[in-house]
Amino acid sequence: MRITHIFDTHVHADHISGAQQLRALTNADIYIHESAPVKYEAKKLKDGDEFKFGNAAVRVLHTPGHTPNSISLLVSDLARSPEPEMVLTGDLLFVGDIGRPDLPGKEIMDEQIENLYNSLHKTLGRLPDYLEVYPAHGQGSLCGRGMSAKPFSTLGYERLTNFMLQYANVADFKKAILSYLPMRPQSFSGIINGNMEKLPVVPACEDLTGYALSLNEVEKLRKSGVTILDLRDDLSFAAAHIPGSINVGASSNAMLNWIGVAIPPGAPLVLILPSDKTFKDIRLELQRIGYDGAVKGWLKGGINAWLQSGRETQGFPHISAQALRVRLAGANPPALVDVRSPKEFEDMKIEGAVNMTFDRILQRNPGNDILKNETIIVCLSGYRASIAASLLQEQGCADLKILSGGMTAWQNSR
Repeated sequence: MRITHIFDTHVHADHISGAQQLRALTNADIYIHESAPVKYEAKKLKDGDEFKFGNAAVRVLHTPGHTPNSISLLVSDLARSPEPEMVLTGDLLFVGDIGRPDLPGKEIMDEQIENLYNSLHKTLGRLPDYLEVYPAHGQGSLCGRGMSAKPFSTLGYERLTNFMLQYANVADFKKAILSYLPMRPQSFSGIINGNMEKLPVVPACEDLTGYALSLNEVEKLRKSGVTILDLRDDLSFAAAHIPGSINVGASSNAMLNWIGVAIPPGAPLVLILPSDKTFKDIRLELQRIGYDGAVKGWLKGGINAWLQSGRETQGFPHISAQALRVRLAGANPPALVDVRSPKEFEDMKIEGAVNMTFDRILQRNPGNDILKNETIIVCLSGYRASIAASLLQEQGCADLKILSGGMTAWQNSR
């Protein structure tokens, strides 16, 4: 087969589109909705446009709401019937959830919510239950919150079970959306702007040897204000890390989301690599969220080289759920800071814990005296707690510990 058309369902916020890279490899045209203000060469789509590829027919539906320029694609197998067989919903409708409407900005939020409701209930509402639904994201994306790991569904099953398709009017729908919106990562605005520009083509083969940095080079960059991004797991980071470094473990599928939360776009970076990842692997991942241009390189020899040089390190202990229960029952109990979302905190929490979300931490002035004393950082598993602890430690909070295994361990330790 030969690729002749590239359809981009919208201007993405959570990743750099591969459309321009694919065009460079295939010479195929890019198609995007006519309302998308892109600055690269693209052919514009409008509602109702139709295409035919052999026995497959594709019809464009303008389905704004996730973004003003979002489209869905109805696909028919003409060998069987001209009636559509499936719908590619982009980020409008997921398996188990819907796309969030806040990514293009607060200024058009009300309009976006109404568009989202109309696209789901009116545009898709005219389509039959039997249509297969193939969305652009699965579980783990920040474009929604309750997505299933299942890659596809049917329109009828989503109408029956998707909690966001159960609201009978726009007012109730809006109330539900505003009650649960996940935090918007710092990276999203930069990614949206990047996806509207003409992007440089990433070469298939590139000499990356110049990115391997010596200890002295890393020390010099660190003192100049470059951020050290440590991609090792949370236990390794807690044992010893370069002072001021930020931890986002590369073992998680959500790594790219959390880099976008913790690190400002454009911040110059030096990477500390985990043992199972190469610089080439990580750089490709960072390219997908527009962070590769700021990477100065990686520490050759990793954290072991830093340790063996005798340079200063920091760390923070982990505390088990059982040990924390003893501490909380005794004299001078530690403060508890839970960094999960307000909804997670409301559903399950440790008595006496304070909810401190990442947007508050990133203000660099959480404004809470509890951080001046011994503080235990809590999340669901320990992954987010390590990110938060590294951010707080970089801000000067000294006496930090992490609840090993997070709330999962706390529940199991009863």
